[in-house]
Amino acid sequence: MSERVVPGRTDGLITPVAADALWADLTAGSAVPTASGVFTRSSARVRAGYVLLGGRVVAAVRASDGRWGVLEVEVRRAATELNAVGMDRRDLVRIGPFREAPGQERDGETPLRWRRHIMGELQEPGGSGRAARREGGRPHHLAGIDWRQMLVERTRGGTQRTWWLPRAAVRLLDAAEHAEKQWVQAARTDQEGAAVTGPPSRPRQARDAGGRQTTGSETPTAALRPYGKELEGQLYSVLSRKPGTSRKVAGWACAVCRTAPATVLDHCHEHGYVRAPVCQSCNTQERPDHLYSNDVRVANRYRRLFHTDADAWLRHWHRCPGCRARTTLPLPHLAAWTAHVACRSLRPTHRAPRGRKPCGVLRVSWTGSQNAPRSCLFTVAVDFCPSGEHRVLARVPYREAVERFRAWLTETAPAVAAAAGPDRLDGLPTRFRPVIADTSGKGLELF
Repeated sequence: MSERVVPGRTDGLITPVAADALWADLTAGSAVPTASGVFTRSSARVRAGYVLLGGRVVAAVRASDGRWGVLEVEVRRAATELNAVGMDRRDLVRIGPFREAPGQERDGETPLRWRRHIMGELQEPGGSGRAARREGGRPHHLAGIDWRQMLVERTRGGTQRTWWLPRAAVRLLDAAEHAEKQWVQAARTDQEGAAVTGPPSRPRQARDAGGRQTTGSETPTAALRPYGKELEGQLYSVLSRKPGTSRKVAGWACAVCRTAPATVLDHCHEHGYVRAPVCQSCNTQERPDHLYSNDVRVANRYRRLFHTDADAWLRHWHRCPGCRARTTLPLPHLAAWTAHVACRSLRPTHRAPRGRKPCGVLRVSWTGSQNAPRSCLFTVAVDFCPSGEHRVLARVPYREAVERFRAWLTETAPAVAAAAGPDRLDGLPTRFRPVIADTSGKGLELF
């Protein structure tokens, strides 16, 4: 088997060394940084019959001389898919560490394996030094991606460290792990079927005209099915305890972005209803950034939730029958909307090299709760103002915030507004009544 990659030849096997060279050459200009030695170094699984490249599984086959190889055409397809991924390095998703108590990241199943791997490597004694040594010797990549070039470390309070990756990279790694699970499951099914119907044989392998073993078809992966309201109206506290829920969730595509595989069940912590299965990226994006239990920092990502992708997110939040009947949002989401949208004109600006810049960091806190709307009050403030001014911008009663939201919803997402209200919902009483809340204690601090 030749080590040389023949340009334009896409119908034969190439060695792992040649595949490494081809992968590096094809992805040199990709927005997603790739690692070297993806076929020959950890965590390559050539001898297990496959290698992950981005979100694609590339099958590895064993030739008649006992050496392993991969199809060049599959490497090229994986590189083409990776090169098409755009990435905003400022759009970050926190990947860990999280609190010891299970939060929404872990609803329905444990954290994805790639996240556990990164956290384990970063948190082990001398992790940074070990990472540097691996980078200089045998780099440990994930799905052919050099995640260290994208990792962002933040420190809070001088001691607590958190790590973040761009959202595009998170979705890519989520897709890679899902594809790997489906591939391994298909391989195991083929092996079990071969054991029943005939003598043992290697799955998905056949001999070409030259006597080499090749894959007979595309890598088998189960297609993700779109979510069609199958879980609507069900309580998370009940559904999360049913056996097989995690496996069922993994078969759906994310109900928000509709591209990545779903990994968790998003639910309304205010009413306890399941909203829909979503991917890790969308689940992280929609969670309010709590400073305290009644305090939310209004980050730039709220622009996507309430502006660029508002229709999709409002439709998702209103999958909760309780929120839909009241035509509102859970308290932290409504507080963030009030600060980001309703009070946007009140936020001062300061001179900057390129025009004017919004003042400081926007924050909203509240007293009371939605269960006592007359006493609930939102306080919108600005932290870290350069001039030390503009501490409190507005105080908005809960009921006033709800009325503003309903008017805005009608203008922004009329289809969502038309489906809201107790008189437009089948199966709910004409007068709103409290629903059963999730009292399981799982992640009640997160929405």
